[in-house]
Amino acid sequence: MHSGRGPRKVVLALEGELTIFRAEELKASLLGKLESCDELDVDLARVTDIDTSGVQVLILAKRTSLLDGKVLRLHGHSQAVINVFELLDIAQLFSDPIVMSSP
Repeated sequence: MHSGRGPRKVVLALEGELTIFRAEELKASLLGKLESCDELDVDLARVTDIDTSGVQVLILAKRTSLLDGKVLRLHGHSQAVINVFELLDIAQLFSDPIVMSSP
């Protein structure tokens, strides 16, 4: 049943750098989309760089989705995202399979 408050499922494609310089923009975008849907699929295929600020925003969005009873999925992980997730050993926080995007 659709609640009428927005689309049930939304896909958000992130691109470029997910770094401290874009953390506020990223946070506003992710949390805003989460407010307006039940499921948010985040495509990371075009992410060229990610630092700990970008990771923190993704973790915040995941925790917010869980607290609100919503679903947030990450997919199409770019090599930059995979490298940082492996370095920080955080892939399990998101419960999503890491599948590289096709070149």
